[in-house]
Amino acid sequence: MSNDSPQDNSPKIEMEEGSGVSRRDFLKISGISAAAVPILATKVVQAGGDPVKVYGPGKVPVELSINGQKHKLQIEPRVTLLDALRDQLEITGAKRVCDRGECGSCTVLLDGKAVYACSVLAIEAQGKSITTVESFMQGDNLHPVQQAFVENDASQCGFCTPGFVVAFKAFLDEHPNATPEELRRGLSGNFCRCGTYHGIQLAIAQMAQKGA
Repeated sequence: MSNDSPQDNSPKIEMEEGSGVSRRDFLKISGISAAAVPILATKVVQAGGDPVKVYGPGKVPVELSINGQKHKLQIEPRVTLLDALRDQLEITGAKRVCDRGECGSCTVLLDGKAVYACSVLAIEAQGKSITTVESFMQGDNLHPVQQAFVENDASQCGFCTPGFVVAFKAFLDEHPNATPEELRRGLSGNFCRCGTYHGIQLAIAQMAQKGA
């Protein structure tokens, strides 16, 4: 039996001289050690020869643009956009249901594109326009998509409804002349646990007829 040690093929971490972060600190920051770590927000270290920004592990300043308003927060880098919206800012239109990017109840718009807020870190949403269902209503007037859901009784418990509405609007904005079948495919990332799909299909057909 050979006494040779197995070859170490793990990636090598190179620390830039004078960066102020030791190899031990870098491993702590990476979560390999559970020991207490100083807050090193936006420190830059060398990993594999490339500069890498290090955030946290404590709270860091984050600025989010939501429905046209700026919000400044102090949150940990691990906080999702959904948690920041609901728990920090009390913007609760996006719902937490599956919390794993499967049901679509937390759908918001990020620079006009529909995304699952539970799968986006708040820190990654900085510098982008975040739109939630709260901004759709103008005064006392519902958005046409919201109105279509009301007129066709397309909700039951209502938890999935905001996500459907946001995803519906995003798809119509990109495909204004979509057919009902195209709209159904466009909403395939959203699920209704109550099974209110008949009303949702009627709302889709209504919007398609209007050429929304």
